[in-house]
Amino acid sequence: MSGAEERGEARYDVPLAVPAPDAEPARRNGHRRATMAAAAPAPDADGADVAGDEVAPRKAVAKKAIAKKAVAKKAVAKKAPGGTTGAPGDTGGPAAGRPGDRTAGERPDGVTGAAAPPGPAVADRPGDHWDRKVAKGLAFLRRRLSGDYEVDEFGFDPDLTDAVFHPLVRLLYRDWFRTEVTGVEHVPEAGPGLVVGNHSGTVALDALVLATALHDRHPAHRYLRLLGADLVFRMPVVSEIARKTGGTVACNPDAERLLGNGELVGVFPEGFKGVGKLYADRYKLQRFGRGGFVSAALRTGTPIVPVAIVGGEEIYPMLADIKPLARLLKLPYFPVTPTFPWLGPLGMVPLPSKWLIEFCPPIPTAHLRDSADDPLVVFNLADQVRETIQQTLHKLLERRPDPFGP
Repeated sequence: MSGAEERGEARYDVPLAVPAPDAEPARRNGHRRATMAAAAPAPDADGADVAGDEVAPRKAVAKKAIAKKAVAKKAVAKKAPGGTTGAPGDTGGPAAGRPGDRTAGERPDGVTGAAAPPGPAVADRPGDHWDRKVAKGLAFLRRRLSGDYEVDEFGFDPDLTDAVFHPLVRLLYRDWFRTEVTGVEHVPEAGPGLVVGNHSGTVALDALVLATALHDRHPAHRYLRLLGADLVFRMPVVSEIARKTGGTVACNPDAERLLGNGELVGVFPEGFKGVGKLYADRYKLQRFGRGGFVSAALRTGTPIVPVAIVGGEEIYPMLADIKPLARLLKLPYFPVTPTFPWLGPLGMVPLPSKWLIEFCPPIPTAHLRDSADDPLVVFNLADQVRETIQQTLHKLLERRPDPFGP
């Protein structure tokens, strides 16, 4: 027997101990085995391969490696969240990953190509709002310390008004009083205008609320220059605040000068008689004095805009007036309300009544400029303004049956 025959007999005497591959690797590599079988040479008569004795050991090693890889992949699939495995025939390559896996350059919708464009800008953090407020406050302090602000001839300081006074009053009229404003379109967008309203409330908060609400709701955000009584400008702190916010003494020269400069001027002809009336007389207009506001409007040809304010009578319902104490303190009245003076300083907190403000159509006066000194014309025009406000008050009270409603 030749050496070749001896090697062949020895190879067939030893059985091959190659474990059978599982079904999945067999399916994956079926095509490869079929190709190799077709290309392999036919065995000789004794069953020996023509390629030699090294082919079978290589095939055995490859089958073992495939089997180990399949076992390792099954173990990884079991440990994955949710136990999701790939589809049959998955070799673990990048093109056969689990559903939801994306390769580089693939968009979330599954289309490959350029990277997805960046999304919208990140929303502001909760602290950004306060950061802006702090920055705004610091800028205000810098202007005040450096003197970079303007004050007109009457002492009006728009910078201080916008930064300090209007925000404080805004909390009252918008959140506490829940004020509804209508008819702002009747207020001139430019040029002079005389706004005439009813007065009430024991403390004249209606003037401050009217000025702030008009500034906020008017398209041009115009300032209302209020005319106040002499007592207001004799009080140390109140006088400074009134001047800084645009107020001045209620006299014809100042009113005419403001109107001549194209300003909006606010006046309350009832004066202390309207603010200090009892709660039993609420929303009943008092006498309008001698009609000085009408004379100022006639001399400057300024339209008169009546305005009705409902809600001020309920913030401090005045039950009584202690006149001896008022004379002692040199006050026009000393009020007694359900909360004052019984609760002390807490009695100064206004009750949260519902407010309605309505601006009425303007009354032209340009055609009556030559009648500014005619008492009959002045009286008739003042009476027309008073009647317009009174009728509007009745209409607003019908719209607001509950003084403390929503």
